[in-house]
Formats: sequence, structure tokens, C-alpha cells
Amino acid sequence: MLRILLADDHDIVRRGLKDLLEQHMTWQVCAEASNGREAVDLAFQHRPHVAVIDLSMPELNGLEATRRIRQSLPNTEVLIFTMHESEELIREVLEAGARGYLLKSDAVRQLIPAVESLSQKKPFFIGRVSEVVLDGFLKGGPAIPAHPTTERLTSREREIVQLLAEGKSNKQIARLLDLSVKTVETHRTAAMRKLELNSLPDLVRYAIRMQIIQA
Repeated sequence: MLRILLADDHDIVRRGLKDLLEQHMTWQVCAEASNGREAVDLAFQHRPHVAVIDLSMPELNGLEATRRIRQSLPNTEVLIFTMHESEELIREVLEAGARGYLLKSDAVRQLIPAVESLSQKKPFFIGRVSEVVLDGFLKGGPAIPAHPTTERLTSREREIVQLLAEGKSNKQIARLLDLSVKTVETHRTAAMRKLELNSLPDLVRYAIRMQIIQA
């Protein structure tokens, strides 16, 4: 039985995906998550073969959830599910460790082939994604282009950037992550410096552009 984790913050989307996937008699949606933090916890608990993860989720975005899942569960393949497609975003997805990338507009036609491919340990990239990967090979470099700006951030800094962009205060973040306010402020200052941002509105715009949060 192929175990699949679904992570999307919209109930109706998860229901639709689950109905599609469980048309296969040997496939089972073993867990469903509504945010990235829950997705990571459920992945550790259920150890799915494939995780279908929405890119833009509250508390912990799909990229950071993917990083944590792949680091701890290297046998779990991740399919990133998103409405957006850009070279910068594709680089982020590949760097996070996902081996599949699917646009939501293609879900009805491509979800089954995508999960099937990942279940066989084969990557699933189509369209612009394939072009970016191929371009890396043709130029004699790595399949994954150079690290984007966010790769300079630590995992904790990326987490705090998202929570700040979602409107949470330093005190709220400290309570959520079980840190001191001073530690949160230190991470916030470091992240702003690394990203060359000068204000919270700048950080919010950055988070929207990078699909860390939804506009």
C-alpha cells in the first residue's frame, strides 16, 4: 500500500486531491495537514512514501516543511503543489529537496502520473521546470542553479521571516517557538541584514514574491 501525506490549508482542495488519489486501490492517504508545521509532525509519525505539499501554507511554508521532511525522512519523496511557476521558485523547490513540482492548474491531468513517478523514485518535472534543469546540464553546471538569496538564511531565520510576514509580533513568535524575545529579535535582525531589507513592509513584500505567504 502506497502511503501518501496531503498538506494544503484548504479543506476542499485536500478533499479533491484525496478523491483523485484514492481511486487507486493500492494508494492510501494516510494523513492530512492544514499547515506546514503539522505536515512535518505527521510525516514523522506516518512516514509516508510520498508527500504532496502545498507551497504556501501558514506557520511553516511548503519549502521549509520539505527541507525538514527530506532531512529526517530521505525515503519520503515530496511533490510541491502550487499555483505559481517561476525560475526563482523552481530553484527554491529543487534546493529544498523536492523531486516533483506540479501546478494546481494541472492537477486533474497530472497528479496521478506525478505521484506514480515519485513512488518509483523517479523525478516528475514538466514544462518550465524541465527547461531549468536541462539548462543546468547543457551549461556543464549542476542541475540545480546557484543558491538563491534565501539559502543564506538558517532554518530558524526562514521560519521567523514567515511568521513576521504573517503579522505575528516578536512576543507571539517567541511563545510559538519556545524562544526568548531577545533570541527572536536576534534572528530577525540577522535575516533582515542577510536579505538586505530595511523594514517590515519590505519583508512582507519579499515573502509574497517568494511565495512564502499569500498576498
